Amino acid sequence: MPRHTELTVNSALGSLLGTMMHAMDVRSENTRVIADAPALQPDIILSTSGRSPVVVEAEYDPANTVEADATQRLGLPVTIHPRPIEAAVALRYPSELEDVDDLHTALRDARLSYCVFTRGTRGLNRFSESGWLDGTAADLADLIRLVSVPQRAVDEAAAALQEGIEGAARLMDEVDKIRPGITKTIANILGMANVPQTRRMACAIIANAMVFHERLAGMHEEVKPLSLLSGNGVVNPQREILSAWGYILSINYYPIFYVGRDILRQLSPGDAAQLLRRLQYTAGDVTAAGIDNAHDLTGRVFQRLIVDRKYLATFYTLPASAALLARLAVAKMNGVDWSDPEAVGSLRVGDFACGTGALLSAAYEQIAARHERAGGDPAALHQVMMENVLYGCDVMPSATHITGSTLSGVRPDVTFNGSRLYTLPYGRQEDGSVRIGSLELLQTSSVTTLFNTSGQARRVKGIAEERAPYVVADIPDEGFDLVIMNPPFTRNTTREGAYAGAVTAAFAAFGASEADQRQMAERMAVLKEGTCYHGNAGVASAFAALADRKLKPGGVLALVLPLSATGGVAWRGLRQMLANDYTDLDVLSIAANGKEMSFSSDTGMADCLIVARKATGSEKPGPHSRFVSLRRRPAGFAHADEMAKNIVGSHDCARQIEDGPYGGDPLMVGDELMGEMAATLLDADGGAWGAVRLSDYAVAQTAYALARSRLWPPAMAEARELKTVPLNAVGKLGMYHLDIIGPPPRGPFSKAAPSRTATYPALWNHDAKNETRIVCSPDSQLRVRRGMEVKANDVWASAGRAHLNLDFTFGSQALAIAFTERQSIGGRVWPNVIFDDERFDCAFAVWGNSTLGLLSHWWHSNRQQSSKAGMTIRSAESLPVLDFRALTDEQLRTAEDIFDEFRDKELKPAYLADADPNRALLDRRVVCDLLGFDDDAYQAVRRLAEKWCVEPSVHGGKQRPRGATLAV
Repeated sequence: MPRHTELTVNSALGSLLGTMMHAMDVRSENTRVIADAPALQPDIILSTSGRSPVVVEAEYDPANTVEADATQRLGLPVTIHPRPIEAAVALRYPSELEDVDDLHTALRDARLSYCVFTRGTRGLNRFSESGWLDGTAADLADLIRLVSVPQRAVDEAAAALQEGIEGAARLMDEVDKIRPGITKTIANILGMANVPQTRRMACAIIANAMVFHERLAGMHEEVKPLSLLSGNGVVNPQREILSAWGYILSINYYPIFYVGRDILRQLSPGDAAQLLRRLQYTAGDVTAAGIDNAHDLTGRVFQRLIVDRKYLATFYTLPASAALLARLAVAKMNGVDWSDPEAVGSLRVGDFACGTGALLSAAYEQIAARHERAGGDPAALHQVMMENVLYGCDVMPSATHITGSTLSGVRPDVTFNGSRLYTLPYGRQEDGSVRIGSLELLQTSSVTTLFNTSGQARRVKGIAEERAPYVVADIPDEGFDLVIMNPPFTRNTTREGAYAGAVTAAFAAFGASEADQRQMAERMAVLKEGTCYHGNAGVASAFAALADRKLKPGGVLALVLPLSATGGVAWRGLRQMLANDYTDLDVLSIAANGKEMSFSSDTGMADCLIVARKATGSEKPGPHSRFVSLRRRPAGFAHADEMAKNIVGSHDCARQIEDGPYGGDPLMVGDELMGEMAATLLDADGGAWGAVRLSDYAVAQTAYALARSRLWPPAMAEARELKTVPLNAVGKLGMYHLDIIGPPPRGPFSKAAPSRTATYPALWNHDAKNETRIVCSPDSQLRVRRGMEVKANDVWASAGRAHLNLDFTFGSQALAIAFTERQSIGGRVWPNVIFDDERFDCAFAVWGNSTLGLLSHWWHSNRQQSSKAGMTIRSAESLPVLDFRALTDEQLRTAEDIFDEFRDKELKPAYLADADPNRALLDRRVVCDLLGFDDDAYQAVRRLAEKWCVEPSVHGGKQRPRGATLAV
């Protein structure tokens, strides 16, 4: 049997990596590569232009010195690259490689252990932080691609670009004061209002074109560097730059230069000269960093400048999140021969709300990496990717500009003859009609674009001079292999903040009038027929319907959606579509708070990733789907890649939610627990998905069992029967608040300050300080509007004593159920629950405020905000509650006794349910005295309380009081 030394294996691994990394110069066991130490012999060193060299130091297990060897290579200058080594991989070979016959095959299939070292502002960084990553040589190649990005240079370049844009924008603001007609024309070019954000956007577009120009200057002989075109010695920089950009456009590069040229044309020569000279230095600083656009440099900057985000609600997908979603999506693209460039070139990938192009760019990178890993040359793919594979649509010209810039910048040296990036009409058109952007495609396979970003049609005038449409885009139904989107989240029902004055907020962008908004909503009502769109869910549900229409059978759907998509009643159509028409569904959420609970930037609310494959005619969707709850969002590209690799690799082994309270399968990055995963049954009717934003799936498994009439808390050996039913089976929800006090003729009442002698008392608002006892006093009174007395009597007939908390903030509020001594109307957050048997009022109050009731409330709610459990009246109808009808008369008397005992007891906020002695006593009385279970069951419920209270969606990041420990 042959015996392979580490040197032999290093050479074989270098050769194998070379076949997977076409652009990399891979050298194994070479001397004279370290500039200051020519005798030093790194095991493997990999380098390519625009990135930093990466060194791999490897040993057989136990590899006691390999980490020290790797860290000693950091910062060393190399003879083969202008950058020093910025990343070093420590690799452990399994000992069985020593004696294999076919080393190459064995190495390709072996499970390797590795970690990577870099240096940051805080010293030495190790990934993973502890333990070792596990993967194949292909996984190692993916990691090396990612860590070769000079991240510090990327951050510095982004900062320089933003600083330059802000400086240029100050110049443009001065132009606006003196010659506002010019800035208004520029705003019209961009389809925006003439406001400071728009002027910053205009400067950003010119800056981006100048950065790209500087890169092209070394690739095309006729393209002179900016210093010769806009330097201090140039008399008329505007004329020189416009001439140069005209030549560049004759090559192509339309997505980058066409809008910038038209903006620049509007400025006077003097104003243009100041602007160009200011941005010339910016372009030089960015270029000096020696990086390319593939790392979403400009996308991050542009996102901060988009003016209409308040209405479009387009939140930028963070680069690492985009990489995570794209890798998961591309992994589901079955049957693709990644080694065949023709097969790859025949794919169709669409983003019909492309924004800054983060998701299309991430999908491109994943497809190119798959091709390269299979032995292909990704540079040879660029032309077909730009011309045929990648489709992007948006309503903002600035968005399609930056998307085109990001995608074109992947290979700036490769020209192409057009692209599939389209700016689509939105709002009132010149012919008097209204259009709603990409959503026009819900009922058609073609749409007229507002601007020709493809370069396929002739252009004889600039955009400012010629406003007519240029291209009819063909976007066929069932024509796409992958649709990947982070669509706008706006809803027509939003009436707060930026939307306060909007008639239909979903269509209020770009200064649309009330009449325009109404007509756009009417058009949406026509186009939505037969889809999963719902106005209360918002336009994101319409984009999901659009994606479904455009996907071919077997195609992959990849969406970033608000977390409400997993539970909201208005999203039922989407969940029904996914349950019945898709297979291999993954749902990712984040069990964290603050910015960490979102995959996107600046949302202030939790969102989720949904990835699934559209079933073919021969496939039947499986009953289970995978729900993955992460502890935090991906911290970087390498972290995202490792997350995706582990999720994909765990496809067939997820513990099922009905298996009992044993938790999910752990997902690890080295020794770090990055989250849990469980297989969950989907309701074919589109019922809510509760298994999201969880840190411990045992809590979810308990809640799932409870909703199905089984008490099965953690550490209980087997489930016990406990009859639960939907709330509407035992009671009736009161009226929607606008049907009580809405503008006449809808609401018969007006709301006023409370009065001890009020005829029509109401429990309306949250006052956490006064809502710590089960019995609460009304906080308002209602007054009958003149002429609406009959309707007022009808509404008052829905009054009652029990009230359900629809906006339960666990971090500050104590009660899920409030009780009023007198009959009272329930308001926006405290609707009535009316029972035929008034004895149920007391049973409902004590059940709902016990740990089991809190758990059911949390499980059934929308957990989109940090610690707020939101419900609607409609969704509350299916809230799992104890079947009070199944209680005996004696049990109902016991419930009344418990209620009387607790009516004046103070309860702590729900997130302290585990440490609250009164809540513990309530649990004992409910579990043992009312339900008849033993002390073991009670102790298990208290352990459950402890687990539930550490869920991030319960505590919301709020610090626990010192000494708050489990109360029993």
